[in-house]
Amino acid sequence: MTVSVKALDVDLKKEEDDHLEISAHQNLFHDYFADPPIYPHKYFRRRLRMSRSLFLRIQAAVEAHEPYFVQRRDNSERFGISSLQKIIDALRMLAYGVTADFIDEYLKIGKTTILRSLKMFVKAIVSIFSEEYLRKPNNDDIARLLADGEKRGFPGLTPTVSYTINDHYYAMRYYLVDGIYPQWATFVKTILTPQGNKKKYFAVVQESARKDVKRAFGVLQARFAIIRGPARFFHIETLNDIMMACVILHNMIIEEERANNEEEEFEYE
Repeated sequence: MTVSVKALDVDLKKEEDDHLEISAHQNLFHDYFADPPIYPHKYFRRRLRMSRSLFLRIQAAVEAHEPYFVQRRDNSERFGISSLQKIIDALRMLAYGVTADFIDEYLKIGKTTILRSLKMFVKAIVSIFSEEYLRKPNNDDIARLLADGEKRGFPGLTPTVSYTINDHYYAMRYYLVDGIYPQWATFVKTILTPQGNKKKYFAVVQESARKDVKRAFGVLQARFAIIRGPARFFHIETLNDIMMACVILHNMIIEEERANNEEEEFEYE
């Protein structure tokens, strides 16, 4: 019986592929999920923006919701890519805002699979968790927000809306903005070159309050760098899923941190 060189090459390539896929998963497991792991908890949290326990909760929910993340064997009985590999690659793209080519070597996943994993992951996050983590504030949330606002000097969450600007009376909500916005009645801008104490005080207070709002989005950008980078080639639907998924993941992280700390005093910068 003769065996062709081509057949031997195919068998060898199959064994090498199996070894790469298994070893990549094993390396990842030993690095972060073994007992004890090679890298301690603080490294996991710094690199993936969340605790290992929260990650495992998300992984279990995503696997149960989306069959794409379940590890399977193909027709040649080779193991496919594990959910750990796919989800961690997706999270690394969200956290660092890098391209698929930048992270494919460590987990031995191709660019196409990484991009698909990202799109499937953010879609799954929105489908699973949006009802809980994008809901309107309940009574407990409002009480906590009011207490936090009081610490920062705000009189309440929804004060009576009536005010006078330049001798004009207004009975509608307004938004603090900078100079790039149009001249709409609901936009209150700062004074670029204030003259006199009254105008200087107004500019200082307006800019200070506006920075509190910008800071909230800045925290989200600091946690998930993909938001502050260029959109690249993603479609509008995918960009929407990415943004929504980052907000949901951020809220999940905040919820866990609040449960583990008596006071909500975090400095993310």
